[in-house]
Amino acid sequence: MELNETQLDAMKELGNIGASHAATSLSTMLMSEIEMTVPEARIVDIADISEYFGDEISALVVFEIQGELHPGGYVVLHLPKKSAIRLTNTMLGSTDMDREFNEMDESALLEVGNIMVSQFLDATATLLGIVMLPSPPAIAIDMAHAAFANVVSMVAVDINQIILFRTELKSKMHDIESTIVMLPDEGTLEQILKILEDLVKSPQ
Repeated sequence: MELNETQLDAMKELGNIGASHAATSLSTMLMSEIEMTVPEARIVDIADISEYFGDEISALVVFEIQGELHPGGYVVLHLPKKSAIRLTNTMLGSTDMDREFNEMDESALLEVGNIMVSQFLDATATLLGIVMLPSPPAIAIDMAHAAFANVVSMVAVDINQIILFRTELKSKMHDIESTIVMLPDEGTLEQILKILEDLVKSPQ
């Protein structure tokens, strides 16, 4: 898989629009300002996936991209354990940080993920002029690199590289960090790039 700089920039811009809407929804839920890092899009060798995600226990809320593009790939909301607990404490009115995840945490994280990823996909789909919807979410609690390796195995069955898009969303007020990761299927990626190319060429 090879993408030139123009194609990578186009994917960054697409992700930037989606992540901005996700950040707005998170800001509304937490009633605090959300900082967003510059989106990153790169080709990653699957064998090196552990270099991009640490071994910290994390919560991953995983969605399959459904709609006109099939198979679409996956979008993942990733929160390190401490950030995930702070987030659910804020929502549930708890202050106990020294605990394991429970069913209420998982339910709250699924709800947050559903709202944020729905906003992410709605914004990107609107730009592309297609329908992209999130599947019902699934949650994984595991070391981040192990959980991502499992998701990647569902996207990349016969290939050795994937395109990885991600951006970090941070709330300084609540000391919460989260990352949105998009792992498009290779065919979906080709269709998205074709639509973006046509949009650039179309008269304004």
